[in-house]
Amino acid sequence: MIEEKEIMEALKTAREKSKKRKFTQTWDLIINLKNIDLSKPENRFSGSIILPNKKGKKSKICVITNSLVNEAKKLGIKTITRDELKKMTKKEAKKIADEYDYFLGEASLMPDIGRILGPVLGPRGKMPKPFPPGANLKSLIESGSKTFNINVKTPVIQGAIGSEDMKDEELTENIMSVLNFVESKLPKGKQQIKDVYVKLTMGSPAKVK
Repeated sequence: MIEEKEIMEALKTAREKSKKRKFTQTWDLIINLKNIDLSKPENRFSGSIILPNKKGKKSKICVITNSLVNEAKKLGIKTITRDELKKMTKKEAKKIADEYDYFLGEASLMPDIGRILGPVLGPRGKMPKPFPPGANLKSLIESGSKTFNINVKTPVIQGAIGSEDMKDEELTENIMSVLNFVESKLPKGKQQIKDVYVKLTMGSPAKVK
């Protein structure tokens, strides 16, 4: 099991190996798997993890709703109504799937969402989180800003777990959450994690394990 101090040391090393940039860089987590046959459907998995801390950078969130359109627009969030959903082409669906990081779907619309967007969101590990009528949209969106999506089709898992201006303790908590989730999904747990790296956007990777 990877320990927190090992992650902290790797973050320090990666930071030292990276030049200071004029923008706030993102921290990426890279997990390499081993001894797992991903040609077998039972070994592939996907999911969304709500991290303990926000990732720093703003996630692009899309809300599919009829009842909370005004609330979503007031929050500056992309919205799709039932009518817009039903008129959506396959090309438009793929574009939406690639453009947004996290999706929320009104419970009553989930059958249509599954039929129209499911084929493009499912393989990307981005199926919408359902919410009931009258839900607190602001709270749901805040959760979305802390979401790490995983979709294991290859033996490499990679994604943003924070930004350069976050504390190492916060980054470490986020990384541990992802590692614990991945271990719980692997048939043989941590035995199938080959190694783990962290890196800044423009920096070189530093090995954790």
